[in-house]
Amino acid sequence: MAAPTETKKGKLASYFRGVRAEMKKVIWLNKKELINYTAVVIVISAIVALTVWVIDLLINGGLSLII
Repeated sequence: MAAPTETKKGKLASYFRGVRAEMKKVIWLNKKELINYTAVVIVISAIVALTVWVIDLLINGGLSLII
């Protein structure tokens, strides 16, 4: 049986070294971009919610007429 090449401690350290290397590659948003993107998400979410609400009202009204 072959001996394991790394211990659990070595694997964990290797994992965190990899995480650290990947985090250095991340392009972080500045404050202005973060605020703009957050606003876009909130506005689009509100539009989708309003659209679903209107469609629900129409379907409910149509079914009320049928039933």
